[in-house]
Amino acid sequence: MAYVVLVAWLVQAAVGVLLLTGWFRHGRAHSRVVVTHVVLSVAGAGLWVAYVLSDQVLYAWAALVMITIGNGFGDNLLLRRTRRMGGGTHLSTVNTYKLAIRSIFNRRLPLRVGFHALFAGVVYFSTLAICIVDTVA
Repeated sequence: MAYVVLVAWLVQAAVGVLLLTGWFRHGRAHSRVVVTHVVLSVAGAGLWVAYVLSDQVLYAWAALVMITIGNGFGDNLLLRRTRRMGGGTHLSTVNTYKLAIRSIFNRRLPLRVGFHALFAGVVYFSTLAICIVDTVA
């Protein structure tokens, strides 16, 4: 199962690379939030690879910590983009998440962005499940 989760990590990373190249191609300034999100995600992926190769559950938990923090930065990017799109600067964080989800399913956000945002949950919760199962076993 750890290999299936590794494939999920790699799919998520590939879409992230597409988003990052698009970000730079459109001449967007280097954002600390983007850089932090990428660095933490790459560190998490590296730790997950270390877990798969060594079967040491500490690496899996460290990977989970990295993507937990990294996903927070990714969520920040998604919410900022959603607020800019919908003029929702007055919305609470919860309502902005709702607007972001509606924007994904109404195709107001690019497919890559929507996939990356939603698939982050798949990677996160499958990683968490492996961590728990391997720790208990």
